[in-house]
Amino acid sequence: MSEKLLEIKNLKLYFNKGKKNEVRAVNDISFDIYKGETLGLVGESGCGKSTTGRTIIRLYNATDGEVLYKGENVHDTKNKSKTLEFNRTMQMIFQDPYASLNPRMKVNDIIAEGIDLHGLAKTKEERSKMVFDLLETVGLNRDHAGRYPHEFSGGQRQRIGIARALAVDPEFIIADEPISALDVSIQAQVVNLLKKLQREKGLTFLFIAHDLSMVKYISDRIGVMYYGRLVELTTSDELYRNPLHPYTKSLLSSIPFPDPEHERSRVRVAYDPDDHSYGENDEVKMREITPGHFVLCSEKEFNEMVNSSKATNQF
Repeated sequence: MSEKLLEIKNLKLYFNKGKKNEVRAVNDISFDIYKGETLGLVGESGCGKSTTGRTIIRLYNATDGEVLYKGENVHDTKNKSKTLEFNRTMQMIFQDPYASLNPRMKVNDIIAEGIDLHGLAKTKEERSKMVFDLLETVGLNRDHAGRYPHEFSGGQRQRIGIARALAVDPEFIIADEPISALDVSIQAQVVNLLKKLQREKGLTFLFIAHDLSMVKYISDRIGVMYYGRLVELTTSDELYRNPLHPYTKSLLSSIPFPDPEHERSRVRVAYDPDDHSYGENDEVKMREITPGHFVLCSEKEFNEMVNSSKATNQF
């Protein structure tokens, strides 16, 4: 495994903290992201995956915990120049490609916002060339620079959002459900574009989505979230081959197959959290069941999973 780019340690984001309507959107999660990889983050709507991404990049201020980028705490800097540096190295692609683009600005100015903010172009000509190059990089052309967002299709607008994220030459990009608002045929184009950019520029991605098939295609490792907690984390192949947490099994069993006969006979796994409640003395934490495969569980569940894995590997 390559070097750690980000370390998320005991991250918490509570809304209305201390009140009766307190919501623990992100509830004490820890994981690492390695340089050059794509970490997928999946879970049902409302599980906290998008909030996790927004907290990492400081769109939300964390209630507690640390986000270490190359060993430095992103949430603990009071130095404005250091904050600006973090903002340049970490960028975000948003879910809705229309709502995230200013409808009153032309594409040229939307993409160049970061270039202007960080002073990356010395002249107007250099600024325009950077914008044109970025448009071509994401599969558009320079003629699009003078148009407004409403003049584009959903897929084209998302490409503009990608170009805006790339404008400041970041190392790490959080892609927050970047394909969920797009047609299926366009989804594949955008994902393939992201994979191409990763190869060419050495980018690191946190890819947030609920489309499990697409996440498997693009991700090196996958984390599964449920009610603000990270419940399982392992490689993409291992997660689909050998899911261990009951919620992960339920989630994977819901993936539809393009085969009517298979669909009619397939048994879906239901997950009831009441069947997996814990006592006051149960220490529930992320435990490594097999090398690189972590599951949120009690010590008793840990022993059961380890024994089960040993029995399986004997044959």
